[in-house]
This record gives sequence, structure tokens and C-alpha cells, in this order.
Amino acid sequence: MKAIIAEKPSVARAIAKLLNATERRDGFFEGKGYCVTWALGHLVALGMPEDYGIRGFNQASLPIFPNPFILTPRTSKQSNVHKIDPSALKQLKIIKKVISPCDSIIAATDAGREGELIFRYIYDYLKCKKPFERLWISSLTDKAITEGFKNLKPGSDFDDLYKAAQARSEADWLVGINATQALSIAAHNDVYSLGRVQTPTLALICKRFEENNNFKKKKYWQIQLKHRKNYLDFTSLSDLHWEDQKQVEQILKSIEREGKGTIKEVSIQTIKEKSPLLFDLTELQKEANRKLGLTADEVLQTAQSLYEKQFISYPRTGSSYIPEDLWTEIPELVRILNLIDQFKPSISFLKFGNFNKRIVNDIKVTDHHGLLPTTKIPSALTVSEKAVYDMIVYRLLESLSEHCSKQLTHISLKVHHYEFGVRGTKIITKGWRAIRGIMTNDSCSDADLQNNPINNETLLDLPELKIGDELKISNAALKEKHSVAPKLYTEADLLSAMENAGRKINDKDQQQALRNIGIGTPATRASIIETLLKRNYIIRKNKTLIPTDKGLKVYNLVKDKKIANVQMTAEWEIALSQIEKGELNKDQFIDDIKTYTKEITNELLALHIPQEKLPEIPCPQCQQQNLIITDQVVKCPHEQCNWILYRMVCGVQLRINDITALIHHKKTPLINNMKSKNGKRFNAFIVLKTDYSTAFEFQKA
Repeated sequence: MKAIIAEKPSVARAIAKLLNATERRDGFFEGKGYCVTWALGHLVALGMPEDYGIRGFNQASLPIFPNPFILTPRTSKQSNVHKIDPSALKQLKIIKKVISPCDSIIAATDAGREGELIFRYIYDYLKCKKPFERLWISSLTDKAITEGFKNLKPGSDFDDLYKAAQARSEADWLVGINATQALSIAAHNDVYSLGRVQTPTLALICKRFEENNNFKKKKYWQIQLKHRKNYLDFTSLSDLHWEDQKQVEQILKSIEREGKGTIKEVSIQTIKEKSPLLFDLTELQKEANRKLGLTADEVLQTAQSLYEKQFISYPRTGSSYIPEDLWTEIPELVRILNLIDQFKPSISFLKFGNFNKRIVNDIKVTDHHGLLPTTKIPSALTVSEKAVYDMIVYRLLESLSEHCSKQLTHISLKVHHYEFGVRGTKIITKGWRAIRGIMTNDSCSDADLQNNPINNETLLDLPELKIGDELKISNAALKEKHSVAPKLYTEADLLSAMENAGRKINDKDQQQALRNIGIGTPATRASIIETLLKRNYIIRKNKTLIPTDKGLKVYNLVKDKKIANVQMTAEWEIALSQIEKGELNKDQFIDDIKTYTKEITNELLALHIPQEKLPEIPCPQCQQQNLIITDQVVKCPHEQCNWILYRMVCGVQLRINDITALIHHKKTPLINNMKSKNGKRFNAFIVLKTDYSTAFEFQKA
């Protein structure tokens, strides 16, 4: 008998069905010599400080270095106490029951760093010594699962992957627990969560927010000229811009009097624009955020659902390429996609037998290849699932297409001694751009072109011009403009910043070494953003991510400290990759993390944080003592009263004046932008009822 442990019930069900293990038991399937059970994500985690006998936040206990780390069933925090999740405990007992009579185990958790950690932590927690093999597949189609079972790999082949996963888990614990406790102690026991990756990410958001807020907008003018030649209308724009309106108005008048310009330079260049590569997870999240308005986490969950329904390959990939041996399956995949009416017009542009092989690169395929649709035709998709699936299919078709060939024309003309420029772009062969018809056809000046990304490039067919030609000016006008502040981050922008964090380093040598290294991984970046939202460090506002007062407070406390250092976090990702490849010893990495943890703990404990002056508000229920106000709760310290109010209400933190009004006047001011359980935004007052509980009161229409 063999035990199989999948990551989720849906995956276990697919495997059990294929193996004819169809007898349903409590928490597993059985049949044909197999018992197929499942984890529920991370069933086992590293123990919390109280598991080592350390309760509360105590400076004398810091830094906390468990030796060894204790594994415990997954916990959830209830009333500031970590309690074991009953569903996790139940499933662990089922897994133990399943593997007990079996001779060996097949690990069928997701084929990646976190999937390996999920299985190994269960295996170690249960003190299992039985041999195990690894199912390593990139999709959940019947064909992929069958091939995977024919080619099971020895569990020991993934020992280095486990060491990297374990190192990541322990490093996050050491940094997160110690930094959080140190800052909270320095902040007079207000709890502030810090983390190895979340704090540098918060720093990126806050730094950009401050740059945007502190930006001083400047007004300036450019001169735009209109021309017509050979029945073609186009415009040119001055190379210079002026901040003195009176000066530029005088220049405009002299240009109007002149009425013509002289061509000084004509440059014509033909370029080949390569077809895009396949999506990796981060690129898919960025594209879906820009075009569909989905959050990074929503894209991940949608892609995971498509994967579990067998419609796409494994989504948590960091590669945009496929291996050579998969290339032979691509023509059949395209033929199957051609059965779907929606894709037929796009597929008609492809040259069967002569597909572009740019996506084939064995060296650049990591654990998993780039995102592909499977040969299973989708059905019963949600709106977001269909939108994401379509993006993945169209990207595949684009990648198989030829390059797009363009003719770029740049013309420079002079009026008096002022230079003007115009650029034209003419499509010669559409290539991959024909798949979704990404083209426009408007006039385009130099400045306009600089502000347009290539996929939104403006196309303009210019008349034939040569050096020395005179060009009449049909109209001249001032264009009032303003200098533009650094944009607030959207999730797509933040994902790019996280992915390319190494490029932000000022030291050129270090920047070169870390140019392709980011913070976090494709699989974890969405959860980092969600953690910052959950901590009330940031909020979403009009598609952008902006820090809250709490987030800015934390940032200003730690921005010059090592805990917020993006470079160091990027270097750790290199180290984890080296552990995974067997190039770095895991124990050496953890020793370095401990040294770093000591340094940041001491830095944070040394902070002098003035205690916020809070109003003295008597408990509304017992009237015996003043309320204790922390970042998370407002509570009465009287043991027999224990009145409590949670400050986070439907995603909005109650301000001090909200709390004061609620206690003194039984009603808060109007609180905006709260979010209900079904995701809808609403505004409401919070009122204090006669039994001292709270309720919403809505504005009268």
C-alpha cells in the first residue's frame, strides 16, 4: 500500500480518480493499492515564542533563537493568543492514520519550494521515517499526472529544495518575531509587525508616497506646430520648454511671423520588435492588474483555480520559457485551441510548421516552465477565470508569432534657431501585434512618444521629406504642461519594483550583481501585499496603494534601519537560490541571519519613541477606570468589566476622535469606505447601544 499526500482536496480527488482509488473515506480516498489524502495548505508551522516558554514581549528574552525549532499544528490568533486550528489538527490525525499501514509515501504537494515545505513539515512533525518519492508535474491534466507517476523521483533529489524552503521559513521567523517584539517594546507595547520582506516592501510604498506628496509641480510651456504636406497632417513639438510665459509668447509670435521651418535632419530606421515571452506569475499579475483591475492575490487565486480545473499549467512559476522536449507538443495544443471560435481569427495569423521558437530555452526554465493553457477545453468559467485564461492563450499565440517590423522616422526642423521634432512609426509587417490587433493610428510628436509604452505606441505615416526642405506652418500654439510627480504605485508597479529591487541600488557594482534579483518570489509577492493590507499599513485607493498613518509611522521609525534595507533582502534571495542549488550551506545562511537579527533587534530597541498622548476616556460600561487604547483595541482594564472595542472595523481603523465621539456622544462621525463581507464599500456611523455593544447606523436617504 502506498500513501499519497496532495496539497489540496481538489488535487487529491484528481489523482485518486486517475488511479481508480474511488472509495471515499473520512479525509482520504482508497483503492487499487493507494491511499490518497491531502494537506490543507500549511498544516504545520514553526512554533511561536510561547511554545518555548516565552510569554509576552520581554526585552530580556531578545533576541529569541530557538534551537532546535519546534514544529506545531497550524495556529490562528484569537484574543492575542495563538490557538491550534481544529481543522489542521484533524487532518494531521487523518494523514497519520493513512501513512501508518503504508509501506511508502508519494509526495504530491505542489512542485515548488513551498509545496516541498508543506510535505516535509508534515513528514517531520509526524516523525515519519518511511521512504518517499516525489511527484513533480507542471499541470494537473490526466496526461501530466500519468507521466508524473511513470517518472516518480527519489525524495532525496529534493533535499536541497527543502533546505532552501526551511531556511526561508526560519529566517522569516527569526527576523519577524524579534523585530516585531523589539519595535513594539520600544513603542511602549503598541504592537507593530515587521518582517524580512514585508518591511522593505512597505518602505518602497512609503518612499514613493512621500516623493509624490513632496513633489513641487512646475508649470512650463512648449510650442506645437501644425503642418500639412502631400495631404498628410502632422504636428511637431519644440525640443525646449520654457517656464517664463511672457518669454515663450514672444518666441511664438516670431515663429508665427516666420511661417515656415527648414528640415535639418531626417532619420529612418527599420526595427524588429520581438514577440513577447510567455507569462510567468509576476508578469501575469502585472498585466491583469493593469488591464482587468484584479489584485495580485486575485490573479493568483484565479490562476490556481484554473490550474486545479486542469485548464492551465502550474501558475507559481518564475520562468517565461519552455524546455525543448515540450516544444513538440505546442502544434497539437494550438490545433486544439483552434477548435474554440474565439481564438480562430488570431490563430489564422500563425504559420504552422514555422512557429517562432523564442520561448524555448532549457537553461532559463526553473522549477516550472512559463504559463501555458492545457489541451483541456475550458467550460463553466467565472468572469475573472475566463479573462485570465484568455490572457494566457493570447500571450502563447503572440509568442509563437513572428516579430513585428516597423519603420521609425525622426524629423528635426528649425524655425529661427529653435528646434522642433516629430516621429512617425509605420508598421511594415504586423507579426505578433496582429494577434490582438494592438495598433493605433494617430499623430505623434517627440514628447508624446516618450510618454507612451511600446504596446500603446502611436502610429503615424509621415510624408517623404529630405534635408533642406521647407515646411510651412499652418498653425502655432502654446501647450501648457506641468512637471509630473512620481506616480503612486499600483499593484502592477509595486510588483515590478519588488521584482527589480536590485536595480534600485545606488552602488553600480552591487547593482550589476543584483540586477535580476528582487524581493520575495513570484509565489509570495501577492501574500506580502495582502499582509500589509491586513496589518493596516497600506490601503487600496483608486487602483493605487498608499500607506496609512500607521504604515508611515512604522516606515519613519525604521526607514534608516537594516530591517528596511531592500538590498539585503534581495541578497537573501540569492542565498536561498544557492541553497536550493546545493551551492551554499543552510546552517551558514541561518548563522548569518542570526547575526543580522541581533543587529536589527539592538537597533530597534535603541529607538526613542515618544509615547502618544491619548485622551483619558472612562469606560462606558463600568465607569470605574479609564480605557486602555492600543493600536488594535480599546478595552477596560477592570477584570470584572472587560469591555472591549476593536479598532479595525470592516477594513477601516477607528481614529482617536472616532473613539472619543463614540464614548461621549454615543455616535462616531461618518466613517467612509468600509468594506462588507461581500466586498461592497459602504459609509456608516457607529453607535453605542444601551447594552454597550456597537452597531452601524446608515445615513438617511
